Amino acid sequence: MHVQQILKDYLEIHGYWVLFIGTFLEGEAVLLLAGFLAFQGYLNILGVICTAWAGSFLGDQFYFYLGRFKGKWLIKRFHSIARKFREALKLIEKYGYFVAFISRFTYGFRIVLPIILGITNLAPKTFLWINLSSALSWAVVFSLGGYLFGKSASLVLDNVSNYEHYLVLSLLGFICMAWLSHAYHIWKLKKPVRERLARIRAAHNSRRILS
Repeated sequence: MHVQQILKDYLEIHGYWVLFIGTFLEGEAVLLLAGFLAFQGYLNILGVICTAWAGSFLGDQFYFYLGRFKGKWLIKRFHSIARKFREALKLIEKYGYFVAFISRFTYGFRIVLPIILGITNLAPKTFLWINLSSALSWAVVFSLGGYLFGKSASLVLDNVSNYEHYLVLSLLGFICMAWLSHAYHIWKLKKPVRERLARIRAAHNSRRILS
């Protein structure tokens, strides 16, 4: 059997489960790839959107109730969540509960924001409806992003299937570059804070040596 047919059969059986788990956890990268594979015929684009919608929605519902029942413990236990908790509160103060809609579009807060919203007095029913609409819009945007990437490639290449592996690598490279660019931007924004902490530590050490 042709390798391409084997891959197609495998993805038709397991692809949606992989996509569901990926979008339950976070999943922009896996959703973009799924959208591209849908263009190639390995998956169905409507199935991709519905699976991503379900995974994303259930994921945020889980994180919301995790925050409702275990949020305070998580803040005490994990310093990274406690640090982002303060930043998330600023977002909530600025944008209100619209943050519940945009949480999955905010890099670095995808999981933390639903947990923090669970700690607040946001009604579970309100979060449920916001989460449903947000998950659907997210699923559509990123699924079609991968699909249109394949569509754009087909306008340039005679036979996209012959360049499939290169296109997947290009898409992964683009995702990595976007992630690295964002990480560098965050690192640069926090540079003054690191320098201030370094000066405080240096001054503290100097006083300790003199004493």
